[in-house]
Amino acid sequence: MSVTIRPAEPDDVPILVRFVHELAAYEREPESCRLTEAQLDAALFGPSPAVFATVARVGGEVAGVAIWFLTYSTWTGVHGIHLEDLYVSPDHRRHGVARALLADLARTCVDRGYERLEWAVLDWNTPALDFYATLSSTPQDGWTTHRVDGDALQALAG
Repeated sequence: MSVTIRPAEPDDVPILVRFVHELAAYEREPESCRLTEAQLDAALFGPSPAVFATVARVGGEVAGVAIWFLTYSTWTGVHGIHLEDLYVSPDHRRHGVARALLADLARTCVDRGYERLEWAVLDWNTPALDFYATLSSTPQDGWTTHRVDGDALQALAG
């Protein structure tokens, strides 16, 4: 099975949004995903894109997607990539699609002089954790992600 990787194009937006919603359902939070095609199109293809997407095609159809953005480390002094979403359609899993997407992001890091490729994974997602272990990725124990949103965000903003 041949996997082709390329940057997302505007025509990919509907399937990207569908995949993000499928990922939210898999992660047991479908009600939290409010992404629309208009939002993603503006984020990816607006005048100043700050988010990027890469698609994997197998046999002429989009089989998987990586949605990512740049980070910056004051410790290393260079950018990195944060992988926001990695999703492969169920029919294409275990055929190298996820590895191909991650390898492409790793090449982007190397080619651009970025020093980190990072992502978060739910602690109960054993299939993903097992897969990531095969890539020699290292969990960042000792760091806890914090989030302020909703009413708390409004309150903090004053």
